[in-house]
Amino acid sequence: MDRVLIFLIFNLITIGVIAQNESDIIKIGDQLPSFKLESSKGVINSRDLKGKVVLINFFATWCPSCVKELPHIEQKVWKKYKSNPDFKLLVVGREHTEKELSSFSKEKYTMPFYPDEGRKVYQLFAHNTIPRCYVVDKKGVVVYALTGFSEESFKEMLDVVEDLID
Repeated sequence: MDRVLIFLIFNLITIGVIAQNESDIIKIGDQLPSFKLESSKGVINSRDLKGKVVLINFFATWCPSCVKELPHIEQKVWKKYKSNPDFKLLVVGREHTEKELSSFSKEKYTMPFYPDEGRKVYQLFAHNTIPRCYVVDKKGVVVYALTGFSEESFKEMLDVVEDLID
């Protein structure tokens, strides 16, 4: 856990990779807000996520950066951690219905997608801009936040997830 803290502080102070601004509502160090996501796979309640490392991704099917990021999440996160009881992945389609997400993902992805048709969950985290990823530790604290997509920042996020799970 100390490696994660040192890593986060270094990024925040030295290179500013984890940029947070006025469009952010949830910031690093904040508790995960209370929310509920519903899909045909069941209901996810944020209070049930304590004790797990959680990666939350907000995306839209029409967003080029989001579409570029999703295969990385599938291959490098979902396939690696899907069977780990200490991990939960939430891929949330901002302003999408379950039918739209099912049509979009059915032949490309095995990871679960959750609709957020009215931005009810997204609006708890930010005002605008996708893709967005948040890593939440087992105590329910946001320890990493990423807006946009780049190979380098995605790798840094993976390192944080790996350190929290180990």
